[in-house]
Amino acid sequence: MEVYEQQNRRQAGRGYFAAGMIVGIAATLLVVCVGYLGFQIQRKVEENSQQVSSDNSGQSGTLSEAVAEKIDTLEYMINHYYYQDDISREDLENGIYQGLMDAVGDPYTSYFSASDFETFMEQTTGAYYGIGAYVAQDIERNYPKINSPIPGSPAEEAGLRPNDIIYEVDEVSTHGMDLDKVVSLIKGEEGTAVNLTIYRDGEYLDVSVVRRQVEIPTVEQEMLEDGMAYIRIIEFDEVTPGQFVEALQTSRGSGMKGLLLDLRGNPGGSVNAVVDIARQLLPEGLVVYTEDKYGKREEYSCDGANEFELPLVVLVDGNSASASELLSGAIQDYQKGTLVGTTTFGKGIVQQMLKLRDGSAIKITISSYYTPGGRNIHGIGIEPDVVCPFDGEAYYDNGYDNQLEKAKEVLAEMME
Repeated sequence: MEVYEQQNRRQAGRGYFAAGMIVGIAATLLVVCVGYLGFQIQRKVEENSQQVSSDNSGQSGTLSEAVAEKIDTLEYMINHYYYQDDISREDLENGIYQGLMDAVGDPYTSYFSASDFETFMEQTTGAYYGIGAYVAQDIERNYPKINSPIPGSPAEEAGLRPNDIIYEVDEVSTHGMDLDKVVSLIKGEEGTAVNLTIYRDGEYLDVSVVRRQVEIPTVEQEMLEDGMAYIRIIEFDEVTPGQFVEALQTSRGSGMKGLLLDLRGNPGGSVNAVVDIARQLLPEGLVVYTEDKYGKREEYSCDGANEFELPLVVLVDGNSASASELLSGAIQDYQKGTLVGTTTFGKGIVQQMLKLRDGSAIKITISSYYTPGGRNIHGIGIEPDVVCPFDGEAYYDNGYDNQLEKAKEVLAEMME
């Protein structure tokens, strides 16, 4: 799962699961390391910041005397020979720090300058303007992609679709760019337009989207035919468990005989939120656990007091990531429901956002997470019980959702 966003309800210095972020609205976080562990990690970062000068005087650290001299030489050569004069010392310093993060080879580990981190925090308040779409990283192409547009958002109105590759933002290439920086390019003042170059089905499309403030729903509910209740979870935020419980109560009051839970396009969110929702569905036992490189294990469990007893079908796809994989994986492990759709995104690692003393910050992968059955799905994803590829042509031409119809068919058989 991945680290990101929506820190309006969370403090910097906590860990997260997540797979994506909301373009120009907020970024989705999945809080993992809270309380004591988060405090301990942040304290160590502050202690190390105080000791960095003395540590660098020896040869044990990366910044040995030879490395420092080489950096000085490279800076001298850039200042004297590079053909443009618009490279600042701050740019060079930030490049060094980001280079250290890039050397890890992990697309989810990155450096934030003080200004970038401030922008990140502004994005998490929800009090700014954007296009209203979740984005994730297309690992194969190393470009950002649309995970899903928010219903009623400028992104949806402009015709953006899941899996659209964001090739350029205002003619700036996004290749290899951190998602947080993509968001900073796309967000802006209300009423202004951002121009996206989208790669879709072998074609490049230029799409202009006018920014505006977007309300972010987290749960949608409606009753379908024959007592089928439909609940869609768009992301796992701190308000989501309460909304989910309310949706369940509404469904029960409307004669629910079976539940269709839609997690398609869900990029992740708060671990506390997803565990609270899992506690409304699962039997007594483990929900998820994490392990760091030292073998330290953190467990999240369920007492089974609210175990869901009706037929349950869960819709997933390649954009179901992070926290949504946690929930669907646990449901599958306990055989509490049937998964329908396509293989999920496959993000089974955890990030921690850590603020440094100078106002900068890093986002760093700190552990792996596992389903109750001990599966780490990173780079693999979760295979659905019933495979049903999405028919985009039928949906975008005629509004026919073949995956939803298949899920209804499976649920109807379970309700007989």
